[in-house]
Amino acid sequence: MEHIAAGTGAWSPSGNEHFTGTVWNRRLSESDDGITMIAVQFAPGARSDWHSHPRGQLLYVVSGSGLVQTDDGSTVRISAGDVVHAPPGERHWHGARPDSPMMHLSLTTGGPAAWEGKVNDDEYGRQIS
Repeated sequence: MEHIAAGTGAWSPSGNEHFTGTVWNRRLSESDDGITMIAVQFAPGARSDWHSHPRGQLLYVVSGSGLVQTDDGSTVRISAGDVVHAPPGERHWHGARPDSPMMHLSLTTGGPAAWEGKVNDDEYGRQIS
């Protein structure tokens, strides 16, 4: 059994290699069977790059409000308590709305994300209205 007590572990800046804006993350768990859980905090307007996951991704929104967009142009607004499932290989991005921070838990398995380019300000701006 692994127990990680509340308040332990450090938040790290996510940097700008795969994110735009201020984003922090904290790895919560990585199991022997490859399941990874990470808490991610987005400042208002911050977002991930376009990416996909080999075996999909589950997002659980802990606080704030944000957006998730898929490659086909579908966009959902997300807020605390929402769950989003991106199936294996689905190209998408997620982040905070410009007027709210957002924190989610990310659960993945099957290896690292395939990062596929920045979400530019025009692409992001079209999803806000």
